[in-house]
Amino acid sequence: MGRFFYWKLAADNIRKNIQVYLPYILTCTATVAMYYLMHSLSQNSGLGKMSGGDTVQMMLSFGFVVVGIFSAVFLLYTNSFLIKRRKKEFGLFNVLGMEKKHLARIMMYETIYIAVISISAGLIGGIVLSKAMFLLLLKLLRFEVQMGFEISGSAIVFALLLFGTIFFLTLLSNLRQVHLAKPIELLKGGQVGEREPKAKWLLTLSGLASMGTGYYLALTAESPIAALTLFFVAVILVMIGTYCLFTAGSIALLKLLRKNKSYYYRPNRFTTVSGLMYRMQRNAVGLANICILSTMVLVTLSTTVALFVGVEDVLKTRYPRDIVISSYGITDEYIDNLGATVAQVVENHNLVMQDPMEYRMLSFVGIAQGNEFLTDEPSLNISPSRLKTLCFIPSEDYSGLTGEEVQLAQDEVLLYSQGADYEYESLSVLGRTFSVRKQLNELPAVTEWDISGRHFLIVKDMDVVEEMYHAQADVYGEHGSKLTYHLQFDFPGDVSEEGEIAFYKDLRSSLPSGGVSRYIESREAVKDEFYSLYGGLFFLGLFLGILFIMGTVLIIYYKQITEGYEDKERFAIMQKVGMSREEVKRSIRSQVLTVFFLPLIVATVHISVAFPFITKLLAVFSLRNTLLFATCTGGTVLIFALFYGLVYHRTARVYYRIVSM
Repeated sequence: MGRFFYWKLAADNIRKNIQVYLPYILTCTATVAMYYLMHSLSQNSGLGKMSGGDTVQMMLSFGFVVVGIFSAVFLLYTNSFLIKRRKKEFGLFNVLGMEKKHLARIMMYETIYIAVISISAGLIGGIVLSKAMFLLLLKLLRFEVQMGFEISGSAIVFALLLFGTIFFLTLLSNLRQVHLAKPIELLKGGQVGEREPKAKWLLTLSGLASMGTGYYLALTAESPIAALTLFFVAVILVMIGTYCLFTAGSIALLKLLRKNKSYYYRPNRFTTVSGLMYRMQRNAVGLANICILSTMVLVTLSTTVALFVGVEDVLKTRYPRDIVISSYGITDEYIDNLGATVAQVVENHNLVMQDPMEYRMLSFVGIAQGNEFLTDEPSLNISPSRLKTLCFIPSEDYSGLTGEEVQLAQDEVLLYSQGADYEYESLSVLGRTFSVRKQLNELPAVTEWDISGRHFLIVKDMDVVEEMYHAQADVYGEHGSKLTYHLQFDFPGDVSEEGEIAFYKDLRSSLPSGGVSRYIESREAVKDEFYSLYGGLFFLGLFLGILFIMGTVLIIYYKQITEGYEDKERFAIMQKVGMSREEVKRSIRSQVLTVFFLPLIVATVHISVAFPFITKLLAVFSLRNTLLFATCTGGTVLIFALFYGLVYHRTARVYYRIVSM
């Protein structure tokens, strides 16, 4: 044999199997390019010098880690499709006299070819696209365009190490499978596992229980904090349920349909149900993976698009007034000095305060138990829904906010409950019991962005507030809350963004200290930071969405090819037993359509059930525009469904061409 015989044979094998290898090589190339882009952008020197750039770089660092992990898991998984298609060919080589060490050399050279082509093309593509992606990121973040071009050496090194390791592991996996198999097993590798599948009722029930529990958690989460706490638990349960129901539940359902004689014993249903049973046995894990990836695409894109499109809504929710000043540990003297300082800075900038609101407040956390709020019970292992913040405001400040004069007794309160109505007529805390005279429908100056449950209690006067202050300080000690003073106001609509930011900076440097902790918030001053955060999330969501879509398409493509070769013989047998060609095509088309679109249907059900759950999670990011999120979700599902149908149309042509050969 010539020196380069095995190299040439490996190249010929790839060329002859280009229909199988080309999508794999293209996907490997794309994942390498995406990894390089994420890694290089996370280390871009220009991005690090911009306001909010650190946050974006942190998100991109998370992104390239996710891309790396996904690439490793996904490429190792799809490699199983490749080796399954090649087993018969390797078995034939083995029968014709090649030893397994020779097969190992061929597989090693094939892997080297694919690795060199994929990694080289991916790095070149990533380097070429890096400037365009950087400009797109700057556009999303509303940053100034930076000149220059960078090539990240560390991103290249890490990409070489990561994907070199992935290809090495795929080679080891392939060598193990071929080494352990006998020649006859290699020749018959495509026909393994053709016995009728058994109904695994225990696994089916476990899947139903897991899925039901995950759905229950998603539908019953009461607050953003509860949703945040239960998110990963619900996701894991739904994923487990999805795999169990695809692998065992589908077989159990088809078995039940077969027992229904009036349904089953009809020509079209007989062949469809029987064929689906074997298809689900062979493809259940792949279909479950497609379903999970489709769900990830829908969730990732719908949430990041909603956050980016709704960033102005987020700002208005999080900062309902142009300027908000909050001070902790206040005294009457400090409040007077603060008011004088603000008035002076407003005058210096030739501005006018519109609708100023000011109030004093004491807030601390209690654990709800009926109408009593405990302060001496350990908070560990407490349900988040029981943690409530109690906010005490004197009636004179409430009157200043609303213009409504109220006269309250020493033990009476007006109550505004943020989130849900308070169910009781009294409230007890720190040894005091207050009678709820009236529940308020709204309370000016209260922002809706806070994700914790809060009860606002309007009490008789400041003496009651100070009494509660000393009582909670005795219980919580150094962790006790301080009395706070809040001042917030707007500017006229003709004030420029630059004017508001200049006022904010001047006021921040002019505020009196006097031993008081205070901070000032300005909607315009933080706008760039919010665009950096949500623009970065949108950019990351687009990248990960494209990555998950590539994974979905590749699994679908290999599933169609694998089924095509497996169904070719069945296609001929069904014609030999008397079915016409049209009847056979109609039966197979029914099976393929059912199996193909089942993951999309289940993914749509997943995101529909998760919608209220995700809505609460978005409240953590101050997005409470449910209509906007519903529109983004519906649009994402529709576009993805159209794309999914296009993928079916293209891959089905490959399938039918193989079957009809």
